[in-house]
Amino acid sequence: MQTACQAVQHQKGRRQYNKLRNLLKDPRHDCTVFANEFHQHCYLPREKGESMEKWQTRNIYNAAAWYHNHCLGQMPVVMVTEDEDAIRQYGNETEGVFVISFKHYLDNFWPDLKAAHELFDSIVQARRERESESQENHGKEYPEHLPVEVLEAGIKSGRYLQGALNVNKHRAQLEAFVRLQGVGSKDTELQSDILIYGTKARNRAIHGDVVVVELLPVHEWKGRTVALCENETEDKAPADTTGDPMPTGKVVGIIQKNWRDYVVTFPSKEESQSQGRNAQKVLVTPWDYRIPKIRISTQQAEALQEYRVVVRIDSWESTSLYPNGHFVRVLGRIGDLEGEIAAILVENSICAAPFSEIQMSEMPVSSPKNPWKVSPEEAKKRLDLRDTHLIFSIDPKGCEDVDDALSVRTLPNGNLELGVHIADVTHFVAANSYTDVEARARATTYYLADRRYDMLPSVLSADLCSLLSGVDRYAVSVLWELEKESLETLRVQYTRTLIRSAYKLEYETAQGLLDGDTSVVGDILELKGLEEGARQEKLAELVWAISKLTDIARHVRAKRDRCGALELEGIEIRVQLDDKRNIHDLIPKQPLEVHETVAECMILANHWVAKRISEDFPLQALLRQHPPPRQEFFTELRECASAKGFSIDTRSNKALAESLDRANDPSDPIVNKLLRSMATHAMSNALYFSTGSCPEEQFHHYGLALEKYTHFTSPIRRYADIVVHRLLMAATLRGTTGDVKDNIISNKDLEELCRHINNRNRAAQRAQKQSTELFQCMYFRDRSAESDERCVADGVIYSIRTNGVLVFVPRYGIKGAAYMKNKEGLVISCQGAGSCQWKPGSLHRSQHKITSTTTTGDSMTLSLFDHITVRILVQSSRCHAETIKLEIISNTPHHTADTEAAQRSLHGVKSELVKEVSQSAEEAQRAQDRARLEVMDEESREFCQTKGPSLYQLLEEIRELALLDVTEDIRT
Repeated sequence: MQTACQAVQHQKGRRQYNKLRNLLKDPRHDCTVFANEFHQHCYLPREKGESMEKWQTRNIYNAAAWYHNHCLGQMPVVMVTEDEDAIRQYGNETEGVFVISFKHYLDNFWPDLKAAHELFDSIVQARRERESESQENHGKEYPEHLPVEVLEAGIKSGRYLQGALNVNKHRAQLEAFVRLQGVGSKDTELQSDILIYGTKARNRAIHGDVVVVELLPVHEWKGRTVALCENETEDKAPADTTGDPMPTGKVVGIIQKNWRDYVVTFPSKEESQSQGRNAQKVLVTPWDYRIPKIRISTQQAEALQEYRVVVRIDSWESTSLYPNGHFVRVLGRIGDLEGEIAAILVENSICAAPFSEIQMSEMPVSSPKNPWKVSPEEAKKRLDLRDTHLIFSIDPKGCEDVDDALSVRTLPNGNLELGVHIADVTHFVAANSYTDVEARARATTYYLADRRYDMLPSVLSADLCSLLSGVDRYAVSVLWELEKESLETLRVQYTRTLIRSAYKLEYETAQGLLDGDTSVVGDILELKGLEEGARQEKLAELVWAISKLTDIARHVRAKRDRCGALELEGIEIRVQLDDKRNIHDLIPKQPLEVHETVAECMILANHWVAKRISEDFPLQALLRQHPPPRQEFFTELRECASAKGFSIDTRSNKALAESLDRANDPSDPIVNKLLRSMATHAMSNALYFSTGSCPEEQFHHYGLALEKYTHFTSPIRRYADIVVHRLLMAATLRGTTGDVKDNIISNKDLEELCRHINNRNRAAQRAQKQSTELFQCMYFRDRSAESDERCVADGVIYSIRTNGVLVFVPRYGIKGAAYMKNKEGLVISCQGAGSCQWKPGSLHRSQHKITSTTTTGDSMTLSLFDHITVRILVQSSRCHAETIKLEIISNTPHHTADTEAAQRSLHGVKSELVKEVSQSAEEAQRAQDRARLEVMDEESREFCQTKGPSLYQLLEEIRELALLDVTEDIRT
């Protein structure tokens, strides 16, 4: 009811009102807002002297009574309120209109809904505790937040700064940082983040909140911690472990509280006894180190000590050291796989519920007895490629959601035609249908180490919209006509098609065909059972197509290389499970040139689609931008490169790419690998945006060196691609259909949708990373660190800290800290035989190395990029996720066959053939006649980005960039 919504805004504030409004707008909840204040028989004017609350209650009851009579008394109407006066006044006034409290509503209408009753009791108990506490505690633990109008005025004047609070998970009690947004005009010269030192300065703000900060005087500024540290509760950092002073401030207000559900653990029996007298008040410890302990009231604390539990925060008063919350539900036992996976899902706000009956009712029928068939009417509307094109897909082993396929053929005029064919998901998912609304809410398919949670029902993602071989499928295709010699684009066509993929290839099989390895032919199921002559003929066609696609991809990539395209690699670690779903091994994925071939074709399609939709819808097209990084973020990269005598120039894309290519140690290819990882670490994340929300000069994608870019090629697993498909169809079919405008979202709604998708993408990346770390810990937890040789590996030092080093383990894609000084103050000492011991002594750290010196005079120096031998341990935690811990056992490299294979794989990521094509293309360009210069300039504008440096993300499908020491990767 309209008045009820306004009552929430009046009593609870805009944040709660917006949450209610979003719930009502969600079609999955089947809610309708009745504008009762605009109805002749429902509106009641406010009486003189009547309070706002009383008037709103009277209006709501009057509308409820009218609606009951409007329905001829055939259904009861329930008005739920906690206003006891209203219950007494209206409870018995109209038969069939119930005015009751929420508790009576649950008791009378839902007596068997146990979970709802427990949740209600928890909320009521938390509210009572909070009220009694505020009466008892008169002292302030924190200063009061400033009024909103003061904060807004201070931001405009430049006195205060606004940004999102980001707590350092390794020093959660000490360090948090605020990244600026909406900076006041007087302080735009402030470029770095603002350090918030200590919980008092944080002033009850929680990680993720949008806060307002006041800078402290310069003499009070502090430096960030540069020592290795475990996730402990120290509230003071040693004086010699901090870096140079940086802008430091304190939180004076909170603009937006981004609270969510939190996974917590109850204290053990020993901890419970030490917490105090009141057993019903319990301090629970969040799974996320960055969240403070939460006080809840419950009588189930003892029974829930061995479980992961979900709680919500209700408030954080200035008189309380901790926020107050309430119990929501139990997830599972601590340490159990399903319980830990459930914790990861909750922590990232991921919904893994099955699709509802009403959503499934929208799906087409497809079963072995009644398979789905192409509609003759629909076939007439599409370009039929089934008999004219050799179409095939190349995907990872076991892939079910095949949403892209490729083709290449020679045209009658001798030119080539390149085709990228994408599953036509929007044919089956109508805009604003129940399935569409659910897909929009999920925004992406969530890939974990051992499972996935689909954005769309499996009848689409694994069947009707999966471009499997030998079956007819609807597709949206982009077809380019390429000049036969130069491979330049002459014409491009976007159209809905009907295709039949001839082959479903795995990456390894396609690479084998490209390399001339005939042993992989047996892996191609579609060739089995054919006569030898027909088999050889089809095989020759397929090999020609893969080779020609690779040539085209090399050509396109060579263009991007000439623009300074920067190649960064990551190692994907795949969890290999046995038949009983136990972890058998952790396997680094081997990079192949065919990965580049497929990725380059997809990038090309995304680029051309972006150009088309932004031309037709300049103010409401969904594109993807990647802003240039700030130069100060390259500091660590430049310093580390100098340790090996390399100079990294970050002033432009061309300079950065060339200097990274030169920063190559022939004796140790992993040095270049780590430098490229650091370059990636300096990059910001690519984001979706609406073209109407920012000027065109900000459209460019820094990473891919393209003026315009979007996502079009994966509509099965990304909702952004579904939006882009609708935009493309509206652009290409304009004038031929009457409902084109129905598929176009306004700029304002598209902005909101992009924010949502960006948020969900970050959640998907975090969940993927956390699940991989979970399986890494499970893998090593079940092994003896002392006796199992798999727990000993070669590690490479990539960062020096005051008390240890950060190490990368290529074999398992693990990055972790290795301490050189323990908690007892002993330092590590490695003997001549290579074994290490802890002895009294001291550490001395310089820019590129760290030296351990014992009291007996023995010393050991470790430098950047040194190879050492580490033991991999698992650090258990009752309240948090387990973590990998590295222990130095030798200052010499650890040589195994796996180590050598891992290093050899680093050579193959960027094909030498691509480099040769790039070099020859540069030579040809210099030799061209001046008459061609204008044409080349035009092509450069299409494919190149000259506003800044560029980055090329090799594998769009990489599930875990283990090299990156960040929670979010920068996928294209």
